[in-house]
Amino acid sequence: MKRWFFAMMSLLGFFAAAIPASAQEAAQAVAAEAAAEGGTAVWKYFAAALAVGISCIAGGIAVGQIGSAAMGAMSENPELSGKALPYAGLAEGICLWGFLVALLILIL
Repeated sequence: MKRWFFAMMSLLGFFAAAIPASAQEAAQAVAAEAAAEGGTAVWKYFAAALAVGISCIAGGIAVGQIGSAAMGAMSENPELSGKALPYAGLAEGICLWGFLVALLILIL
């Protein structure tokens, strides 16, 4: 257990060291694009992040509710497992739609 924990912490440290360099380059690219477009680029990225964030939080809540109800139903009748799976898939689709909206915001 300790080996796994220390391996994950070292991996996390590696990524944490790499983030500032890429973040600085991304910030410079966004600033250059904002200057070219008149300041709308920042709001475009903010709207895309908001679309993905809210949809993923809502999808997580929906999957949690559906999953707990499905487990309760399957504990009483095991034949219901196939009928509960499509509902969980529909709830996960909320996240996908949020990602597609964010992609359209960034492209258009």
